[in-house]
Amino acid sequence: MKAIWNGEVIAESNDTVVIEGNHYFPKNSIKSEFYQNSDHKTHCFWKGEASYYTLEVNGEKNVDAAWYYPTPKDAAEGIKDHVSFWKGVEITD
Repeated sequence: MKAIWNGEVIAESNDTVVIEGNHYFPKNSIKSEFYQNSDHKTHCFWKGEASYYTLEVNGEKNVDAAWYYPTPKDAAEGIKDHVSFWKGVEITD
């Protein structure tokens, strides 16, 4: 699977985890040069607290377009150290 935004592959893996229709990519498959830490957080009742990344590709930013669960609840342990996307990031195989 590939995550693509603004013409660049920002993550690529044959080992994604799909939950609620979202592909979660292993953290070691993301191209870290495109990611900036964000202070934004959200909470999911069964996964826990999500942290976010802002993407910067070819001079354009996509604020809080990637998220991950640094310490997921037990029910979501399978997505620990994984990143997922929204806000126009294309997921393709």
